[in-house]
Amino acid sequence: MTRRVLVVEDDPTIADSVAARLRAEGFEVLVAHDGPSGVERALAEGPDLVVLDVMLPGFDGLEVCRRVQAHRAVPVLMLTARGEETDLLVGLAVGADDYLTKPFSLRELAARVHALLRRVDRERESRSNRIVLGDVEVDLGERRVVRGGVEVHLTPTEFQLLVHLAERPRAVQSRERLLSEVWDWPEGTSTRTVDSHVKALRRKLGGGLIRTVHSVGYALEVPR
Repeated sequence: MTRRVLVVEDDPTIADSVAARLRAEGFEVLVAHDGPSGVERALAEGPDLVVLDVMLPGFDGLEVCRRVQAHRAVPVLMLTARGEETDLLVGLAVGADDYLTKPFSLRELAARVHALLRRVDRERESRSNRIVLGDVEVDLGERRVVRGGVEVHLTPTEFQLLVHLAERPRAVQSRERLLSEVWDWPEGTSTRTVDSHVKALRRKLGGGLIRTVHSVGYALEVPR
């Protein structure tokens, strides 16, 4: 089955180059050139992954990501020309799973797209049970998280990070190891990526679930 990728990019040269590379990788590619049409196509077409520029006409990529993730969890790779770390962290906070800073190589972009989709596929193929963490219940087969009887919306990467920690309760996971095993980045990247996703999980699931181990990483605390 051919996977569908939506590219939301207002620069026609970049959009055409990214679309051509992804088509060469075997993907069906849809293209939108502004924020409103990006949201419209994402909700109407149901892509398997979204490649999303931050700076867009209409409204920006952060708002696109926020609106799309509110309706349906889909992996999002953000593209940004900005170098400020805060902009990247904001993107991760609204539901992006990964980011690339312009200029980037098309080879690197294709590798990131494949890595994101591999993570989602691994989860769907290998898991069919539940993890219970106090009042938090994780359904691995349906990829649903319920807290106190209320469903909690997690992005694909937030879900994968939670499951990775939950399958190793109380074991301290370094940021570098999490980047390698959850994000599929053997060479690593800024550890702030991990910190931002942990912050999002704490906001959605409560602050007592994930413990910070100073200068090392994180561990999941199993409620007694």
